[in-house]
Amino acid sequence: MITIRLTAAQAMMKWLSVQMTEDGERFIEGVWAIFGHGNVAGVGEALHGIGDALPTWRGQNEQTMAHAAIAYAKTLKRRRAQAVTSSIGPGATNMVTACALAHVNRLPVLFIPGDVFANRRPEPVLQQIEDMNDGTVSANDCFRPVSAYFDRIARPEHLLTCLPRALAVMTDPGSCGPVTLAFCQDVQAELYDYPEAFFEPKVWRIRRLEPDPREVEDLAEAIRAARRPVIISGGGVIYSEAEAELAAFAEKHHIPFVETQAGKGANSWEHPLNFGSPGVTGSASANALCADADLVIGIGTRFQDFTTGSWALFRNPSRRLASINLAGYDATKHSALPCVGDARVTLARLSAALEAYRGPGVDAGSRTDWHQAVERVTAAPEVDGPGNVPTDAQVIGAVQRVATENSVVMCAAGTMPGALQVLWHSAKGGYHMEYGFSCMGYEVAGAMGIKLARPDKEVICFVGDGSYMMANSELATAVMRRVPFTIVLTDNRGYGCINRLQIECGGAEFNNMYKDCNVDVQPEIDFVAHAASMGAHAEKIGSIAELEARIVAARERNIPSVLVIDTDAVPGTEAGGHWWDVAVPQVGGPERLEQARARYNENAANQRVFD
Repeated sequence: MITIRLTAAQAMMKWLSVQMTEDGERFIEGVWAIFGHGNVAGVGEALHGIGDALPTWRGQNEQTMAHAAIAYAKTLKRRRAQAVTSSIGPGATNMVTACALAHVNRLPVLFIPGDVFANRRPEPVLQQIEDMNDGTVSANDCFRPVSAYFDRIARPEHLLTCLPRALAVMTDPGSCGPVTLAFCQDVQAELYDYPEAFFEPKVWRIRRLEPDPREVEDLAEAIRAARRPVIISGGGVIYSEAEAELAAFAEKHHIPFVETQAGKGANSWEHPLNFGSPGVTGSASANALCADADLVIGIGTRFQDFTTGSWALFRNPSRRLASINLAGYDATKHSALPCVGDARVTLARLSAALEAYRGPGVDAGSRTDWHQAVERVTAAPEVDGPGNVPTDAQVIGAVQRVATENSVVMCAAGTMPGALQVLWHSAKGGYHMEYGFSCMGYEVAGAMGIKLARPDKEVICFVGDGSYMMANSELATAVMRRVPFTIVLTDNRGYGCINRLQIECGGAEFNNMYKDCNVDVQPEIDFVAHAASMGAHAEKIGSIAELEARIVAARERNIPSVLVIDTDAVPGTEAGGHWWDVAVPQVGGPERLEQARARYNENAANQRVFD
């Protein structure tokens, strides 16, 4: 057997550099890295040695550089991915939140945190977590519950099995998610004679799982028996590249559809059978449709509580639930009639089984009402400029009016995800929302990741002042790498979204807006100066008309543009919505809490989880 003598770290990078997609690209495009003593000498040297065959990029924070990798994989529909490496200790645990985000969203990212010494000679090493009852535990065990696959590389030859397993998980549509390979730092530098054949290029195919014909027929029978069926289009439709197939299926069989946060943008908002989004932040038209439905067909959705209105939305007494999903775990949630398979393939098989079936007529009136409500709340204010602070909806309207089919809007947390879900007129592929984990601080790094994946697109990032303050340092990375995108930073001086929820739940305004916090001096944060200090183009926007003009102007720059605009924290979207199960104290408190509890009890009585 012909062998090649390499360090374990060199072998890992050499192997990753030849794992290919069917399109002839590397599946792992490159590696985000912040070095420390746990990875600089081993992984760092190996990355330097391999050069452009597996590029390395420097981030500013381990969590946010992983966010960029997540956005990259999401944008490319899980067809390509990136790796992220850190040192042992805080560098590694900084990535745990990002790993959880990838896990919730079923997205492939390769995490390579440095680990303790396998030989245990310097134990405890700097930054080592010690478990007094388990000598095999390290800080990296935090990754176990948030990884789709976890392994610890404690011998050089472990790579021969763990690397193929890692890529098998990352390229499997049913089990796809983040992989963590905790890499003992002494092992990174150890030599081993690896088989030369191990480094031969390999093509990883994204398989399309065929559904069981019996499950297809069961679902077809349920559709034929339904009087008011509705489809919920989730993120799995996009990952499957089944956008056109879903629209064709809905048209042929005359079944209306609604879109989750992850599924929004699969089809245009103008499609006559698209009634918007269901649930807590959904449109009134979609929620009315779902409330009356006697068969709810989920396609590529986890039926998260925002989508289901905490299971108080689907309140038709005769309602049945069906689920088309690649993961059996998701397909059988809440006693759903399961159909396990790839969305594109399953829609084709289901359509053939239904033959000429056409559902009942759909009243388009509620859809028209939804569009009119959107136009009303997003219209430019009558008084625009000094003396008037716009709403978030009016800011969305300004961006909408100047957006093109080439624009992608993105967000993750705070007010804007809910507002965008109900208000944004999404063209196909023009919507990117991380709302599975709703991770504050995803936005800036995520916008960079989208632009890296699709440099031909105009990327517009909506972020509130609270989320911007959480994590903004990758703005400097985007400047250094000349990655242009536009940030619309809405400043309402606090956590406006949670403040509204606090009030709705009967609570007093407390610790969310700066005005209600225990501080000696109210902050005056100069976001323009802050963004400019990192090299971005930044300016304060004084009116909605000016915002429209500045978004257009930003398209000519090769660096990020940060447009800061003050907004009113109080108004909601006024164009939809539904109850959300957020527990209200059962006893104590003033009258406002008692009233909130009464509303809670009334809505909770409508919850229907199991049939």
